[in-house]
Parts: sequence; C-alpha cells; structure tokens
Amino acid sequence: MLNHTTEHTHAEMGQGKPFSFDYFIELATWFHNYPAPGLLLGGYMVEVAKSHIPEGVLFDAVSETSWCLPDAVQLLTPCTVGNGWLRIRNTGVYAVSLFDKHTGEGVRVRLDPAKLEDFPHTRCWLMKTKPKADQDSDALRREIREHGPDMLDVQCVTVKPEVVHKRSKGAIAICPICGDAFPKPHGSICRNCAGESPYVDDMSASLIVDIKETIPSVPLQESAGKAVAHDMTRIVPGESKGVAFSRGHVVTAGDVCRLQQMGRFNLYVDQEAPNGFIHEDDAARSFADSMCGSGVKPVADPREGRVDMVAKSDGLLIIDDAKLRAFNSLQHVMAASRREYSLVRAGRRVAATRAIPLYLDQSVFGRAMAILNGKPVFSIAPLMQAKVGLLITGNEVFKGLIEDRFADVITAKVAALGSRVVNTLIRPDDATAIAQAATDLEAQGCDLIITTAGLSVDPDDVTRLGLVEAGLTDALYGMPVLPGAMTLVGRIGNARVLGVPACALFHKTTSLDVLLPRLLAGVSISRNDVAKLGNGGMCMECASCTFPKCPFGR
Repeated sequence: MLNHTTEHTHAEMGQGKPFSFDYFIELATWFHNYPAPGLLLGGYMVEVAKSHIPEGVLFDAVSETSWCLPDAVQLLTPCTVGNGWLRIRNTGVYAVSLFDKHTGEGVRVRLDPAKLEDFPHTRCWLMKTKPKADQDSDALRREIREHGPDMLDVQCVTVKPEVVHKRSKGAIAICPICGDAFPKPHGSICRNCAGESPYVDDMSASLIVDIKETIPSVPLQESAGKAVAHDMTRIVPGESKGVAFSRGHVVTAGDVCRLQQMGRFNLYVDQEAPNGFIHEDDAARSFADSMCGSGVKPVADPREGRVDMVAKSDGLLIIDDAKLRAFNSLQHVMAASRREYSLVRAGRRVAATRAIPLYLDQSVFGRAMAILNGKPVFSIAPLMQAKVGLLITGNEVFKGLIEDRFADVITAKVAALGSRVVNTLIRPDDATAIAQAATDLEAQGCDLIITTAGLSVDPDDVTRLGLVEAGLTDALYGMPVLPGAMTLVGRIGNARVLGVPACALFHKTTSLDVLLPRLLAGVSISRNDVAKLGNGGMCMECASCTFPKCPFGR
C-alpha cells in the first residue's frame, strides 16, 4: 500500500504493510531501471484495485497495456507474466483489472482522461502534447504523488471465461524444421519457423549451393549415349511450353543442336542420387502420396519435377491450410492448389507439389515428410443429394399481390448442384406462421431449409424471429459479402438452414452461391469462416459474369 510517509522497511513490504511513495520510486528504479510515470501511476492503480478485492480471494490480473503498468502489477501482487497470473491484453488503454481467478468477478481501474483537467502535467504525459524531453518530470511526479488516486476511475467487471481460463501449453511437439520443442496447438511447425521469429535469418547461403562436386554435369558434346537425369523444358514465347526431353532420354548426336538452341551446354545425366540426397521426382511422389486424402489421387508419373494431384470424384475441395502453410514454410519444397471450397470435377487437377532442386537434401525431405505426418492436405467433400425445403416469406407474395420469383432461382441453383427442392411453402410476414412452416419442413426430412427474404431491418421482416421460434441454433447472421450481407445460416433439428436475402432476386451471383455448396458438402461454418469471406467478398457485378472463375467468395 502506498502512502506519503518516508519511513519504510523491507519487512513491511514482505508483510504487505503500507510503504512510502519514495520507497516505491526506489523499488521502481531497481526493477524498471527508471521511475517511469506510468509505473508510479500503476502503483496507485494496483493498490486501488486490491482494496476492492475481498480478503482471502485468490486473484489474477489483466493489464490493458504493455507499457509500464504490468511492472506495477508484478511488483505489488503475486501476479507475474511468468506464472501466468498476469495476462497482458494490449488494447492500448491505461487500465488494470484484478479478478477472482475462479469466477472472473473483479474490478477495473483506469486512468481517466476526463479527470486530468486539473492535472496538466499528467495530461501532457498521457496525451503526449509535448515531447518527453520538454515535459516537467518533477512536476509530473509531484502530481502523481499527491493526486494519483484522484485521476482514476473504478468499475466492477466480469472477465470473459477465455481470459479467466488458466493458460496451458498443451501437448508438446518437436518442430520438424528446426528441432525445437514447441506447443503442438501452434500448428505443424513452431512459430519461429512459421515466420514469427524476432531474428534476422539470412537464407541467401542456402539459395546458392555448389553441388558440382557431388552431382557432376557433363559437357553437351560428351553427352551422346547418356540418359538425361531430369525432364528438360523447351519454351517458345507465345507459342508453347513443354517437355522436350524426358528423364531417361538417351542423348543422340541429332539432339545436340536442339539442346544448344534451348541453352543447354552442360547436362546432368542419369546417375544414382548422391549420398544424403533424393531425386526431385522421388521426393515429389512421396509428398503427393502423403498429401492426398479422400477423393484425391496423384497422377502416375512426375512431369518437369512435379506431381499433379487430381480429384477422383466431383465435390468441394477441402484443404488443411495450416499444414499447407507449414509445408511451404520449409525451404526447397513447395505445394500449390486451387482455392479451398472450389467446386471440382473428377479428373481435374486440384494441386501439385515438387522439390525445388534437382536433388533434395535428405534432411529437408525428412522434415517435409514430418510436417505432412501421414495426414492429408487435400481432400474432396462430395455434395449430398439433399432434399431441400424452400420457405418463401412475404405478405406481398402470400396475398398474391406479386408473383414469386424466388422459387425458380433457388430451384435452379439447387438442381445445378445435384439436389432437389422437395417442398415449397409460402408464408406471410408472421413469425408464428414462419416458425410452423420451418418445423414442418424439418419434420418432413429436409436436409436443408432455404428461406427467402424477410432478413433486413424493415419492421415487417420477421423471418429471423420465426426461425428462432422454430428452434434455430448455431445461428450466424450477417456476412461480410456483397451482395448478401443479410445472409443467415444455422440449424433447426437435423436440417441446416440458409436464409437468403432479397438481393438474390436481382443479382446473378450472391452469398447464396458461395455458401450453398459448403452446406451441401456438410462443411461446418463458423464465425471465423464467415469473417474470412470479407477478403474477396465483394462482387464486382461484371457485365459478363464468370463466377466461379473469379475472385468473388474466394
């Protein structure tokens, strides 16, 4: 506890007894190397917060800034970053909370800018109205010493469960790239190798590797009668690109002129891979075999050092994005694919992989295979032949004032994906009637219920209320997609639910086209998935629509 006296002892500190502001300055200087104003203010903030915590309650702390304030918490409470009882959530606000570590109930103390009108030096420091060198440090400390508690605002808070929850590393894994131990929930590789390392990593040396001593080349004029070690590509600008000489081709005298025209004056001829290396074709085959999951297969032979992967059946491409990024974080290997959630046809390419050098270091190969870890990267989720119930809402349609146009639009798009509309119900803008219709469609065994309109902010739009009344769960309303911002997804009983806003009547391509394939493939849709739609979620409304061969929804 801080007070304005000058007497103090270390025993008093250890026993939690009051000690002086001057002693806290000494303590701050020892711990922080400088009696920073933020740390001195933090001392008052922490003491005020502690005064609101009932005696005997075990508490944790949250600091809303990473500047100075966490040190006050660590000096004046048992909570530290190291023991996990102090969480730093850097919102940039000068505030600290202490809370019951079991219930989350606690108190938040913040430096209140509205209370600083009478304390100009503190306000100047907080708002940075003058450079630090021009601020009056003595006057600032004097204001804090004499009026620190008067600058603070105190409020009761309840901390979110995910913050109350005690941190845990979880399972530990060995990073296949660097060999360090790291928390397995972080992904297939450690965060350093994923690009979050704080250190400069000069990889230039690994980009220029002299392998002539171990993998000798042969001058072109001496290569006749020898088999080439890899596919060699010939490019005619604007006309063609393809393999001119395949691996294993035996060079003849007639090939020499053509090879010279291709710029090949030295060749790698077929030979055993040097000790500690693996040929690019063999590496690519192994990568592709590990990457292919359900519905995906590698093609038979590598071509130009790469192996393509093709869909075995129609469906939706599913990608383990974290594993793909981890694999591509490793030097000298690569894999590329079509966009996740692309609709693909059987036999069409979905991805490809290769090693970058002709002969890949076995250690790199081993790390790459460890990242893949026998679990697929690419798979195809087949679209179910769903029974779809269509629920059209709107007084104007129900009363026959206008002709419904939604049924034709929805039915055509559902049929194009191999499903069928089994029942269409039209209901007025009445929540109870809508709820009953949705319940009836679910009871009839519909796999998917699609509702139309009634999702905007107009007072007559009560479709959401009706769906909630019918037992809507897992609801996500509002999408970062244009057109289609008012879209809704959820579940009623065993049926998935897709609420389609009225924009689908006018625009050819909307959120309906992005989400319908995912629902028919049985893919779960989380708030995080919805948030990702914002990147690429704006349709350009081109005069000639090429969707899905465009960036929209990708």
